[in-house]
Amino acid sequence: RELDAADAPFVLELLNTPGFLRNIGDRGVRTPEDAVAYLEDRVLASYAKHGFGMWAVDERENRRTVGLAGLVRREGLTMPDVGYAFLPNAWGKGYAQESAAAVMTHGRVALGWTALAAITTPDNAASMAVLRKIGFIERGRITLPGVDGDSTYFTSEA
Repeated sequence: RELDAADAPFVLELLNTPGFLRNIGDRGVRTPEDAVAYLEDRVLASYAKHGFGMWAVDERENRRTVGLAGLVRREGLTMPDVGYAFLPNAWGKGYAQESAAAVMTHGRVALGWTALAAITTPDNAASMAVLRKIGFIERGRITLPGVDGDSTYFTSEA
């Protein structure tokens, strides 16, 4: 589902977990107001500009939001980037694989993209395993604008 301002408490929590900070980066979101601004400036703006963005991943049983998954337009890439992030208590439950695969299908079927990208930090073995399981192929390292250090670069062609 699309995110909205009501998701700010979740976004504030997720963006400050050690895993997010280590593997994705510090977005400078420290207050509820910062989280609302992040949602407006990055997530909702992406929906408006590109017709896609990050979506909330909710558990089926209790509708609790446990993560994000979606497509991002990233400077330095020629195709949308499949991304995901989850709260630590949701790790190891298959949510990343299931949601990233659904994002890939949506990108191909609904949006008509024949190729998608994905990036990880070079030491994020768990994320790389997810990407390989859903059909991404590692293409080497890439340096992207605004990203500290190299990223491991993957693509998936239909």
